[in-house]
Amino acid sequence: MLDANLKTQLKAYLERLTRPVLLVAALDDGDASREMRELLTEIEALSDMVSYREHRDPGDRTPSFSIRSPGEEIHLGFAGLPMGHEFTSLVLALLQVGGHPSKAAQDAIAQVKNLEGEFRFETFFSQSCHNCPDVVQALNLMAVLNPNISHVAIDGGVFRDEIERRGIMGVPTVFLNGGMFGNGRMTLEEIVARIDTGAGKREAAKISQKAPFDVLVVGGGPAGAAAAIYAARKGIRTGVAAERFGGQVLDTLAIENFVSVQETEGPKLAAALEAHVRQYEVDVMNLQRAEQLVPAGADGLVEVKLANGASLKSKSVILSTGARWRQMNVPGEEQYRNKGVAYCPHCDGPLFKGKRVAVIGGGNSGVEAAIDLAGIVEHVTLIEFAAQLRADEVLQRKLRSLPNVDVVVSAATTEVLGDGSKVTGLVYEDRESHQHRTLELEGIFVQIGLLPNTEWLKGTVELSPRGEIVVDARGATNVPGVFAAGDCTTVPYKQIVIAMGEGAKASLAAFDHLIRSSAPVAAAAPAPATPAEAEAEVA
Repeated sequence: MLDANLKTQLKAYLERLTRPVLLVAALDDGDASREMRELLTEIEALSDMVSYREHRDPGDRTPSFSIRSPGEEIHLGFAGLPMGHEFTSLVLALLQVGGHPSKAAQDAIAQVKNLEGEFRFETFFSQSCHNCPDVVQALNLMAVLNPNISHVAIDGGVFRDEIERRGIMGVPTVFLNGGMFGNGRMTLEEIVARIDTGAGKREAAKISQKAPFDVLVVGGGPAGAAAAIYAARKGIRTGVAAERFGGQVLDTLAIENFVSVQETEGPKLAAALEAHVRQYEVDVMNLQRAEQLVPAGADGLVEVKLANGASLKSKSVILSTGARWRQMNVPGEEQYRNKGVAYCPHCDGPLFKGKRVAVIGGGNSGVEAAIDLAGIVEHVTLIEFAAQLRADEVLQRKLRSLPNVDVVVSAATTEVLGDGSKVTGLVYEDRESHQHRTLELEGIFVQIGLLPNTEWLKGTVELSPRGEIVVDARGATNVPGVFAAGDCTTVPYKQIVIAMGEGAKASLAAFDHLIRSSAPVAAAAPAPATPAEAEAEVA
C-alpha cells in the first residue's frame, strides 16, 4: 500500500508519539477492506507505539477504522481509505492522538477545549479534493482536544449509497448531530466561530480596542500578503483584516507558472504566504469581512468597518480583496448550488462518476475542467457563449480527442432545471437560431471567470464598469491614503505573480505617502544677504 519512501517518512513522524495509539478497524471480505487492512498493518509495523485490531459493531460503516489512545477519551475515525489529499490528515491524526502537540493557534485550542455540549461531526470527502483536508484536519483536532466532540471523515466515493441518500453533491460536506452544518473549505477558526455563539461579539470588542495602524491591508491573498510583508519590513505598525487568509488561491489546485516554483498546490502556497507574513510583527485578523470604507477625516485616519460591528482605523489602507467565481445568474443556479451546480471540478468531479454533466465556459479553466471530468463521468457537454473556444490550442486539441465530450458554441445558458432536490438538466439558447434547447444531465460545472469583491466600496472608491478598483501606476485610488492591489483592481492579467508584485508596489506607495504626509513643513528659506551684510558678517 505504501511505497518505501513513504514508509520511511511516516516512520520518522511516528517517532514523535508520546503515548500509545490503537487502530480499531471494522472490515469485511471486500477489496476496500483488504486495502484498509494492508494500510493499517503497515502503519502498525512502523512503530512500537502503534497497535492494530479488528472489531466490528452492527452500526459501523465498512470499511472504517478509529484512532484511539488507551486511557484517553477520543472519538475520531475514517470511513474509507484516507489516501490522496487525505493522507496528510491521517498522519496528523496519528500524531495528535499520540500526544504530539498541534501547531494551531493557542487561542483557538483553548476555545475548542472550553466548548460545552455534544458535537457529532461527519465530513464527506473525496480523495481528489484539495479543499477537504483543511476541514477534516480541523475537526480531527477538535475531537482530540475535547471529549465532547466526535468526528468521522467519510470517503464519498466508497459510500455512494449514503451520498445518494443524503443528497450530497459537493465536498467537503459536513453534518453536525445529523443535520447539515456546511459545505466547502472551512478553517478551525471558522468552525469554532459557528458553534461558539459568543465568539463573534468577543472578537469584535477586541478588534475595536486596537490602536490605529500605519498600514491596514484588507484581504489576505497573494497581493495582501505581499503588501503586509513589505510594510512590516519598514518597521511600521501593520495589520491585515482578511475574510479568509489565502483568498482565491485556496481554491486553486495545480500551480505551475509561479516563477521559481515548478509545481505546487494552492493550499500549500496559501499556508506559505501566511507563515511568511507571521514571521513579522503583523497583526493578522482572520475571518473579518469588510463592509464599509470611510475616507480620512480631521484626524487623518481612514476607517474600515467590519461585518461583526468592529471598526479599524489606519493612516493608510491597501485594498486587496481579490475576486470570486463568477456565477451564471440564471434561474435555478442558486437553488441548486451544491445540489448539482458546482464550481470546483477537482473537488466534486468524483461524485458524478458515471453521470452526464456540463461545463459552462470555453476558456482555459473550462476546457481543463472538461478534460478532467471526461475521465470520470459518462459524458461532458462544454457550453461556450462565444462563437469559438478561447482556451489555448494545446488544450483544445486534447479536448477534441476525447470521445465522450461534445462542444456547443454560440450558446447562452438560460436556466438550471431540477426536481426540487437536485439538478436534472439545463436550458440554453442557440445564439444563431435563437432556439432554446434542453440538456438532460446531473451536474453543471461553472467556469466563466471571476468577479472582483468590491461591492462594499461602491460610492466611496472609483470603480470601473466591471467593478474593479481604478488605480494609477503606483496603486493609488482616488481616495487619499487608500491604495489597492491584486485581482480586485483594473491592473490586467489576473495572475498570482502579478498580484504579489502589485501588492508590494502598493505597500511601497503607501509608505511613501506616510513619509510625505507626516513630514514637518519646511521652514522658509532666508533671503539672500546683501553684499554689505555679507561683508560685515565676514568681518
